[in-house]
Amino acid sequence: MPVRPEHGVTTQVAEDGCLVLLTEARDTTFRCSPVAAAMWIALRQHDGHVGEASRMLAELWGTAPENTRSDMDIWVSELRDAGLVRDEP
Repeated sequence: MPVRPEHGVTTQVAEDGCLVLLTEARDTTFRCSPVAAAMWIALRQHDGHVGEASRMLAELWGTAPENTRSDMDIWVSELRDAGLVRDEP
C-alpha cells in the first residue's frame, strides 16, 4: 500500500540535509535527519512504495535489506502517527 503525504503537508530539504515537513492545517514544522531526507526522496521516487524504496536504499547504503525496511517501517509509522502521511489503497 503506497504512502502519501497528507493534504496540506509540504516538504523541503534544508541546507544541512535535514528533511523539513510543514503542515498547512496546524502551521507546524517537523524536522528530520538527513537519513530521513534520503528515505523521503526514495519513497517519493518509488511512488510511495516502502518496499521498493527500502530495497534501493539498502543497495546504495550496503545495508541488509530487512534492516533498512524495518527502519523505514518505523519511520513511516512515526510520520503516520504525527498525521503527516497516510496509506493509500
